[in-house]
Amino acid sequence: MTTLNRVLCLSTVIPKNTRLISTTASRWNADDGWLSKLLVRKIEPTKESHSRMLSDKEIVFALHTHNIRPDSVDKYLKNYKTSVEFVHSQKSELGCELVGSWTVSVGDMDQALHLWRYVGGFEKIDKAKILFKESPEYQALEKERGNFVRSRHLQYLLKFSFWPDAEPRPSKNIYEIRSYSRPSFVTPFPLPSANSLLNQISYFYPMAINTLAPPLEFLKPGTMIEWGNNWARGLSYRRSQNEAFAGYFSQIGRLYNVHHIWCYKNLQARRETRESTWRNPGWDECVAYTVPLIREMHCRILEPTEFSPTQ
Repeated sequence: MTTLNRVLCLSTVIPKNTRLISTTASRWNADDGWLSKLLVRKIEPTKESHSRMLSDKEIVFALHTHNIRPDSVDKYLKNYKTSVEFVHSQKSELGCELVGSWTVSVGDMDQALHLWRYVGGFEKIDKAKILFKESPEYQALEKERGNFVRSRHLQYLLKFSFWPDAEPRPSKNIYEIRSYSRPSFVTPFPLPSANSLLNQISYFYPMAINTLAPPLEFLKPGTMIEWGNNWARGLSYRRSQNEAFAGYFSQIGRLYNVHHIWCYKNLQARRETRESTWRNPGWDECVAYTVPLIREMHCRILEPTEFSPTQ
């Protein structure tokens, strides 16, 4: 069965009330077929790693995600504030500083995120780890903190070079972190894990999935380069309210992972800003190109802690 025939088959079994993404094709090259917009383009071989092409590897960011015991949030925040003060008192030796510290207000409740910057790359991180282990004061704080958390996760990230530097914002803001996971392969169609097209088809037409699923071929994506190329353009449509705070991709930890952090005055301002973005010609193209690269998307609304450098 040809690719076009498969698409025609899909169009016949999708329920009429199914919501699909619409894109503006008028800005695309007229010589390009519409199906090519769904396919991930080939990335030419290179002698440089993708991370070096997209970022400055001499600055590494550490994103700590802590799931807090619901009855220990205040104790946890007091402990972490003391830890931040200790680290900043040793800044000249450790070479790291806190960029932002938040608690989640919408999403994973009883969760805190802390973003640290290491100037000097992984060499500084190695030295800092040794100093932390040799410090009785820091070890005591770590041990105490263990009583207040349910689980912890650490990712080392690199900053996309086309995103702005994470500069401290004045008080009374909320933040949104949108985390994207991208597989090492993709289908010609965007298939979000929780709401995939195939799941919709299998629900309404159980027999159709057995016919349609096997022939779908998996395509090799351009991974981080493809994502970076599109967002370097797309970010220009998101500057009107200075909402872009920082953009990172994972280097160690969960791989094929991207984090975009946005800053808004409140939820209403977030809504208005996002709606106005869709009125900008070209933004729909960015979405159309990047949706096929996404396997899963996670959104959380964050509130700065009292000791966060950015408010």
